[in-house]
Amino acid sequence: MTKTNQVLVEREVPCTLRDGIILYANIYRPQAGGNYPVLLTRLPYNKNLPDFSHRWIDPIRTAMQGYIVIIQDVRGRFASEGEFEPFAQEVEDGYDTVEWAASLPYSNGKVGMFGLSYYAFTQLYALVKQPPALKAIFPAMTGNIFKEPFGGNGVLALASAETWMLDSVAPDYLKRKLSREDYSEAIKKLTNDLNQIEEWHKYTPIKELPAVVKHPVLHDIYRKYIDQEFIKKAITKIDGKNVSDFMNIPAYHLAGWYDNFLSQTLLNYEQMRAYNPDQKLIIGPWGHGMVGSDLGDRSFGVDSSAHSIEGKYDLTSLHVKWFNHWLKEGNATLQDDEDPVKIFVMGINQWRSEKEWPLQRTAYTNYYLHSSGQANSKSGTLTTTAPANEPSDQFSHDPANPVPTHGGGTLFYNGRNAGPRDQREIEQREDVVVYTTPPLKKALEVTGTAKVILWASTDAIDTDFTAKLVDVFPDGTAYNLADGIVRDNYQNSEMMCYEIELNPTSNVFLPGHSIRIDIASSDFPRYDVNPGTGKTTLDTVEMVKAKQTLFHQTEYPSHVILPVIP
Repeated sequence: MTKTNQVLVEREVPCTLRDGIILYANIYRPQAGGNYPVLLTRLPYNKNLPDFSHRWIDPIRTAMQGYIVIIQDVRGRFASEGEFEPFAQEVEDGYDTVEWAASLPYSNGKVGMFGLSYYAFTQLYALVKQPPALKAIFPAMTGNIFKEPFGGNGVLALASAETWMLDSVAPDYLKRKLSREDYSEAIKKLTNDLNQIEEWHKYTPIKELPAVVKHPVLHDIYRKYIDQEFIKKAITKIDGKNVSDFMNIPAYHLAGWYDNFLSQTLLNYEQMRAYNPDQKLIIGPWGHGMVGSDLGDRSFGVDSSAHSIEGKYDLTSLHVKWFNHWLKEGNATLQDDEDPVKIFVMGINQWRSEKEWPLQRTAYTNYYLHSSGQANSKSGTLTTTAPANEPSDQFSHDPANPVPTHGGGTLFYNGRNAGPRDQREIEQREDVVVYTTPPLKKALEVTGTAKVILWASTDAIDTDFTAKLVDVFPDGTAYNLADGIVRDNYQNSEMMCYEIELNPTSNVFLPGHSIRIDIASSDFPRYDVNPGTGKTTLDTVEMVKAKQTLFHQTEYPSHVILPVIP
């Protein structure tokens, strides 16, 4: 075996930051002499665990392709020194680490960054101070640095937030703060709580979650995290920066139709493309970190997997092709095709290249809600004909008995409850209102972001409305495609027009299938339930039932705007 096929592994390599804190990394590099470009990823989940160091891309294969792969524990996590302050710390630390990596004696001075979720956040925050050595990035399934990662518009992504704190953050955080004896007891309690995390999601007030409160050293980081203090601090580091400068970098964005960060990942693509045309985007039928061919109740075919994209690429080869262009001399070709966007179209289960996102040829089409006033006991209808003066639909929303989450773009413990799932049992509830088209005679493609325009009223001080786009198969099976939520903070009982933006999707409704819209007032525990009191369950246990009224009349034409592709 030649030295070009042999890889050296250096463990716990120190990187000293500007404030003297030392971060530790594992380095994989070719044994053959010479200088190579660096691919860097930074994570809070332990660089020494194969599930985090080798699961996304293979550092051994990548090093064999002529790269130095650096996997680093971020500040305050595992081997690295310092105090962990999520998000905000990654601006300066990202800059310092990139420049350190470029200065290594075997580096050629060019650095790329890769990784998903928090590892991708570290890429985006590293851009803010514009490290000169950083030439390209590959952020996957991540949030937008101008947005709250686990909430927005007053809604908390409850299960995601509690899961991240208890499962991802707490174990190492407790280990660093406690004596060996105290940690031994604490980890037993934490393990027991993770085993019943679905029950803890039901606890209110959320800020007093017993699974956290029993560990006093977790109080401060949990409170700041739930109150979004860390992300707000990070945003202040961006304020005043010239966005056009730090976003002017080539980036390959990877997303999943059932990823909890889908909308924000697509926003990253659109924002960065405005400042640098060298952007690529791929969207598969995937959940958060779940990129196989099967998800939820469905299988999308072998070549839908990120391990066999179109039968041509896996994640490692996709990264190598991208970074070869930006980090190595004499590599002019980006990919086999020139189109910047590749999407997986569900229904027909095919990959397709596109020239932009959103698709310019989209024909936004209104489908109107109709019923005889009984859409919560038997399905209402959905047609392209505007309504006449029809009876309204009503249902009772009980925050103490919320509509349970069943699939979607979730981030639950161990990947539970993600993806497309049969909604029929959920749709039998009296607090779920259903509108369905007749079976389609011709195939109809919906690709993009749908929006529900809902005329409604409530007798509660405030409330939520949720909407879900569903593909109904000829046998009645009903698979969720996209969903959204809006929180009414107006504190009045007058009729209002609510706009509920759904997560983007791409699906062909085949002949014989029907298009369905489900309307409800909760999706729990994906989101915190609205107690209807003008407060939130962050601080209160009081809840009141709400009488919800949905209107579909000439003057109040509730409808969904579908992004139809001709």
